[in-house]
Amino acid sequence: MTRITALPLDQAPASTRPTLESVQKALGFVPNLFKTLAHSPAALNGYMALSQAMARSALSAAEKETVALATSQANGCDYCLAAHTQFAGKAGLDAGQIRAARDGELNAVAVFARQVTESRGRVTDDQLAAARVAGLDDAKIVEIIAQVAVMTLTNYLNNVASTEVDFPPLAD
Repeated sequence: MTRITALPLDQAPASTRPTLESVQKALGFVPNLFKTLAHSPAALNGYMALSQAMARSALSAAEKETVALATSQANGCDYCLAAHTQFAGKAGLDAGQIRAARDGELNAVAVFARQVTESRGRVTDDQLAAARVAGLDDAKIVEIIAQVAVMTLTNYLNNVASTEVDFPPLAD
């Protein structure tokens, strides 16, 4: 049972409605995550600003979804795992790659994202050196960390709120 209600559009604060309407236009519906974030215009707008900035990052769509899956698995967020499994498929990842990304094993991006999440950003010198040897430059490392931060916000919100999953359920 949800612990923080997802607000219907007509009950959301007036200042959040344009954002929710733009999400509806982009996705065809307003996911419960956004309806829950709508309780706080500051939180919703902050999330949207960082998400929109990260949309322009050097990370490919598949890399962003890899970070989302690795982070969400480490944080135990069923909502984000369901959503990003769907988005990862659209970004070109197959079922095996999605599983490997969730496990933090697909590639250097997945490994580093999982390490950042599990260590709360306190990766070891060896882990950082391995990320660089695997081809991640400092710009990509910073962008992976920023993507982990975006995902951690939504993971924690969904975990606290017990947000009802409104994406196709996970196969496993």
